[in-house]
Amino acid sequence: MAYNIYFGNLPEWVTADDIKSWLDSSDLVSDAIRVIRDFETQESKGYAFVEAPNEEEMQAIIRRFNRAPIDGKLLRAKAAHPKGEKGPTRSARRRARRAKAEGDDQQRGSRTDQVGTLGEALQKAL
Repeated sequence: MAYNIYFGNLPEWVTADDIKSWLDSSDLVSDAIRVIRDFETQESKGYAFVEAPNEEEMQAIIRRFNRAPIDGKLLRAKAAHPKGEKGPTRSARRRARRAKAEGDDQQRGSRTDQVGTLGEALQKAL
């Protein structure tokens, strides 16, 4: 089983060799390092994946590098989702929030209708 770590918020100049030297200087081990690059320009997209040999090493790498400062930024290190098991997309989360808000509005509307009906009944009674 592979233990992949997502490194995000990387400066454009970072290479796999840079990440390898960071790991070596911290006495941490990785099996593979992939800096993700734009297909056409070959510029770094600002993130990479590091494969750790075991879960303990993965946790040690995350503890060491998550929120580590680099070029005025804070590096992001966390366990990567297995390929194909992504979380909900931003648009899916937005649709879910919108649907929840509409459901809340409909509930409020039905309560308003009930209060309105009650108010009308009271007015007729007076």
